[in-house]
Amino acid sequence: MPIDWAGVDHVTKVDPAKAMPDRPEAIRATDLVLVGGSDDVTAANTLTAVDRLREVAPDLPVLQEPYDGSQVTRETVEAVDAVAVAAIFNGDREHFHGKHLDFFADLARAPREVTGAGVPLIGGLVEAKGHEAVDAITEKLVPEGYVIQNPDSAAARQTNAETPLDADGVAGAALATETFYDFPVFYVEYSGTYGGPADVAAAAEQLEETTLLYGGGIDDAAKAAEILDAGADAIVVGDVFHDDVDRFLQTIPDRR
Repeated sequence: MPIDWAGVDHVTKVDPAKAMPDRPEAIRATDLVLVGGSDDVTAANTLTAVDRLREVAPDLPVLQEPYDGSQVTRETVEAVDAVAVAAIFNGDREHFHGKHLDFFADLARAPREVTGAGVPLIGGLVEAKGHEAVDAITEKLVPEGYVIQNPDSAAARQTNAETPLDADGVAGAALATETFYDFPVFYVEYSGTYGGPADVAAAAEQLEETTLLYGGGIDDAAKAAEILDAGADAIVVGDVFHDDVDRFLQTIPDRR
């Protein structure tokens, strides 16, 4: 796995379609950055965001979390440390494994065949064919088990997600992520709405090795602490970074 999750308890999600805050150097307080979003994200603005992050925080791990294959090119993959690929348990077939099946089918034939076709998951990434190119791509992939819990979110609409899952559903998805799929990450996503600790606690009971992430509505120290106390390994903070840097800094856990 290309990312060491040990010691990561604060993750910042940067949306390439949104403006960076006036003090982008505040990102240095986080442990890891996810770059991605559901609306108006392109490969070009993803690269712009990653380049800016590298300028202000060159030592931070940066992952791209694409929603669509058009957001990913060879340039974006080379610019980031890893590419997080979500398998959405309560989404439609396309967003659970359809895109992934198409992607790996293209990778499997890439060393044997030169074509002009784009790869569904990651655009036209495999221009240079051959086993070395395939290995370089697959080594950067980080699969995530994923549940979307906010029915009013863009992510829920775009993936046709059945939301919200009850606590048993969240627990089952977490257990499948670790024991059946052996994914390194399980992500409970509330997409801008604070979901509280119940789903986190249900998932945490099922996980021993898999990293548990929670994202959604965390904009102060109290919410950050509540989610971490419920069993999350790390919180994911997004909107508040773009909207209010001072409140963003309040979400950083006390590590003294």
